[in-house]
Amino acid sequence: MNTPKQKTETEMAQIIDGKAIAKALREDLKTQVEKIGKSPGLAVILVGDDPASHVYVKNKIKACEQVGIKSFESRLPEKATQAEIAAEIKAFNDNPDVHGILMQLPVPDHLDSDELIHLIDPAKDVDGLTFINIGKLVAGDESGMVPCTPQGSLTLIKSVEKDLSGKHAVVIGRSLLFGKPMAQLLLAENCTVTTAHSRTQNLDEVCRSADILVAAVGRPKMVKGDWIKPGAIVIDVGINRMDDGKLCGDVDFDAAQETAAAITPVPGGVGPMTIACLLKNTVKAAQS
Repeated sequence: MNTPKQKTETEMAQIIDGKAIAKALREDLKTQVEKIGKSPGLAVILVGDDPASHVYVKNKIKACEQVGIKSFESRLPEKATQAEIAAEIKAFNDNPDVHGILMQLPVPDHLDSDELIHLIDPAKDVDGLTFINIGKLVAGDESGMVPCTPQGSLTLIKSVEKDLSGKHAVVIGRSLLFGKPMAQLLLAENCTVTTAHSRTQNLDEVCRSADILVAAVGRPKMVKGDWIKPGAIVIDVGINRMDDGKLCGDVDFDAAQETAAAITPVPGGVGPMTIACLLKNTVKAAQS
């Protein structure tokens, strides 16, 4: 939990164990649920037959069971209409036993996911994607819901170094799902934040200036080892499947490990924290 000591040239980076940190968070949430006196409820809406989405939903439901959260499922066919899904969202909005609503993304191309997300009651928006929750994040209002993956990433960073004040953080990626909220969270920690993206010039040089480097671009091993500032904390949000079937992140892990002070692995880094923070948001909603 303390700032890592200065590395020698032969030392490798500390591996940030997302599985262990997520497990500790789930255990804490289980204790909180026991004190609430009621079962928080999480509703998951799944549209279509995307195999990865089905795996994600299965893992989320399993995690819910571990901490005492009751799960509600709505599985709709690939050809479900916008109106049909809107009706499911309204039903969950009106159900007092449901405290959190998650619409599994992506949805089939014929649907407007943005419109559907904004139908979710902001108090039940455990993904933190409605305009009200986005606005609260920007304003620093802690009553809002913070998107799960950025929230989990910040927890991993602070497991290495608690005080981030004055650090230069570089976030590669500017999506509403991750890049923008991640930048806001780091600003709230008093970091100086640079948001890099596909149009950023001299990206390698920008990355070399980062005390904290967060990569979320969806391109395997795009961030090279010599892009890493010695002693930096590296958070790899990417998850890519290689031709040989193995998973890798957006960072060249082996090379970066020789320079960074601490780095998340893929898998086993950010992924487990995303689900743990989804449960955390659900418990928070039940306590409100």
